[in-house]
Amino acid sequence: MSLLEGWDNFYVILGSAAAGLLGLTFVVIALLSDMRRAHPSGLGGYITPTIIHFGTVLALSAFLSVPRQNTTSLSLGLGATGLGTLIYTGIIVTNMRRFASDYVPVLDDWLWHVLLPALAYGALFAMGFFIWRQPQQCMYGVAASMTLLLFIGIHNAWDVAVSITLQKQKKQQNSP
Repeated sequence: MSLLEGWDNFYVILGSAAAGLLGLTFVVIALLSDMRRAHPSGLGGYITPTIIHFGTVLALSAFLSVPRQNTTSLSLGLGATGLGTLIYTGIIVTNMRRFASDYVPVLDDWLWHVLLPALAYGALFAMGFFIWRQPQQCMYGVAASMTLLLFIGIHNAWDVAVSITLQKQKKQQNSP
């Protein structure tokens, strides 16, 4: 019995959702490009991580759908993904602090843009090690991490879209 047997539908669904939401995020960015020019630096600090979260779910779904995976390949793939994205989470923190003069992050921002992604990425990194001892149980940890990343991306994309819309409305109300 293969380690990934029975998971194929899950990864197809998760990967398809991530791909669709990634595409929609790019459409929203294009539609709101005039607002991006008004806030070029700070906005990118919040949109780019969302794209990375969706992209990570999409890439892992593809990786986990590759036939004949073994414990070694899964361990290396999950560990490398977890480590790389944990490092990227540190970059997110740096960007949030750097853009704090334009927008001061609130607790909700720290939770959804830093803490929850770090939890999901840290779990992926840990699964790269634990897969050697409890392979079947680790697949549930991977699934939970990927699902959390998908919901983080949805929340953050919605948050950015609402924020931009409110800023645009406020700007229109204040102009004569």
